[in-house]
Amino acid sequence: GHARSAVIFDTLRRYLEWKGHEVVYVQNFTDVDDKIVRRAVAEEKTQKEIAERFIAEYFRDMEALNVKRATYHPKVTEHIPDIINAVKKLVEKGFAYEVGEKNKDVYFHVPSFPHYGELSGMSLDELNRHRIEPDERKKDVKDFALWKAAKDEDIKAKAVFESPWGLGRPGWHIECSVMAARYLGIPFDIHGGGKDLIFPHHENERAQSYALYGVEPVRYWIHNDFVTIRGEKMSKSLGNIVRIKDVLKKKSGEVLRYFLLSAHYRSPLDYSDGAIERAEKAY
Repeated sequence: GHARSAVIFDTLRRYLEWKGHEVVYVQNFTDVDDKIVRRAVAEEKTQKEIAERFIAEYFRDMEALNVKRATYHPKVTEHIPDIINAVKKLVEKGFAYEVGEKNKDVYFHVPSFPHYGELSGMSLDELNRHRIEPDERKKDVKDFALWKAAKDEDIKAKAVFESPWGLGRPGWHIECSVMAARYLGIPFDIHGGGKDLIFPHHENERAQSYALYGVEPVRYWIHNDFVTIRGEKMSKSLGNIVRIKDVLKKKSGEVLRYFLLSAHYRSPLDYSDGAIERAEKAY
């Protein structure tokens, strides 16, 4: 699934360059988040050790698929001061608020941005049902975290940073807005990703970027559909993932790349041994 997105946007980038455009391509690494922290605690390692291991694995896989390195590969942990400044601005402008005492959480207040929901096309009822961060201290159920107060597991994994709100770490959404602005400026032309990112990630990103900079932040949003197995989305939670390195034991990277480009980017692509065999013959 991750390979499909990487190959699709690598192909778009190569096409634009072939047409004579100068392309600045940014692909960030979220090197601190809930899953990385949990893995670090389970393996008695630091967040940095876990993140660096998987970044190295990712680059090995991408090299096998002939995916070019981005112009920039920024990491969240390298941009903490920029992220803190952005969160402070959102609080000062009235788009965000703090909760808690010693180590505080900071939430973006969704009703402060009247265009929320336009990117995903979701109704107010749907938006209210889809919140994944329960916290009775929120002003509105749709509000989302910009900064998270440190928990014990964060401290164990060395995944905390000093801030005006005490020890904590960034929320998932704010990092992308900050790094996009740093490397591409606002507005920028194309923002890509899998369609599972439309909501809540890109919806939240659009809201906070608009609030920060006062303009529509992205000219074109491009989302690819999923890789499926027997019509079901490939995902870790369903236990039906196929790893890139396992396919590469049997087929070349160019064959896998050809397979990943064999359906329209906004259509689902069903994976099977037979489909890979057909892709090899066609290639």
